[in-house]
Amino acid sequence: MQGDSGGVLPRQYSTKPAGFVDVMHDQDPANGASRLGEAFWRFSLTFYARPAVAEALLALQNRAEHNVNIVLFGLWLGSVRGRYLTATDLSRIREAVKPLDTVVITPLRRLRQGLKTDDDAQMQALRRRMAGVELAAERVVQYRLAACLGGAVAPHLAADALAAAAAANLALILGEHAALPQAAVLRRELAALLRRH
Repeated sequence: MQGDSGGVLPRQYSTKPAGFVDVMHDQDPANGASRLGEAFWRFSLTFYARPAVAEALLALQNRAEHNVNIVLFGLWLGSVRGRYLTATDLSRIREAVKPLDTVVITPLRRLRQGLKTDDDAQMQALRRRMAGVELAAERVVQYRLAACLGGAVAPHLAADALAAAAAANLALILGEHAALPQAAVLRRELAALLRRH
């Protein structure tokens, strides 16, 4: 998810940027990749909108260099699919997103952030368009992540068991940063979200 600081989902953008549906149709519907990708995307939008979640994710991204989409994926995989990530899984998903993140998302984010202080109306319009392209690229990343590991699902689990799987995934992804206050915010908000459903 992106924003001025590198991770805030802009509220003014539709969840379906123009032309993006065509990209998603490149997925093979027979394997459910599109369905899983969309489920992960919707989870991300819902979770990202919760109090303090965007700020926590941005802090983890900007201060500790964690990939927001990978963090969200670990939380989704645990809390919705009941799946625990392994170190091998984590390496695999990092490799799956690396090309898009390195070649598209990170350069776009830097360029867009560089335009933030420009007062020119045309430059700000260009910046908003860049944010839309960045958001579309992040959605492609999420679809790829879901296709990579999203297929397996645990039998019906209680909310506490799902929260435990998500917390374990978060700890694996964040490593030494799992004790940061931002990680506590993510765990708290995810537990609250799971209680609602």
